[in-house]
Amino acid sequence: MRASVRRHVVIAAPADAAWAVVTRADVLHHWFPGLREVVMTAPQVRRITTGIGVSLDEEIVTNDPLQRRFQYRIVGGLFAEHLASIDVIALDDDRCLVTYASDADPATMAIVLGGVMEEALTSLRAQLEAGAGPALDAIATPAPVPTTAEGASA
Repeated sequence: MRASVRRHVVIAAPADAAWAVVTRADVLHHWFPGLREVVMTAPQVRRITTGIGVSLDEEIVTNDPLQRRFQYRIVGGLFAEHLASIDVIALDDDRCLVTYASDADPATMAIVLGGVMEEALTSLRAQLEAGAGPALDAIATPAPVPTTAEGASA
């Protein structure tokens, strides 16, 4: 059985500023709590490692700057199926709405993700409204070249 959850937050920052963080797949661990590391293993695949050392691959399925939509799937692990969508919507020149939704099978994983997604949005808002934070520092440098698990360029 699958379930769907969605969280959202209004951020007092331009949509382009929020999108600059959301679109950088390699900096997720700087605003999503509980992640220790993110490594791009291919142009469309990142490997996340949690604080307790569990690693999962995520396939990036959409990274659309026109719609400001970022979507990814968790591949394997505890998930039979997963799709997450993050949308950044301009409300005016200085505010935006960021939504974060996940569909997951089993349903319990969607519920677990919902709580963490809300914390992630809170972290994103805090950094963007302060104009400082590890995610903003991370996007100031170019995105790394994806590497394989063996360390070679993908």
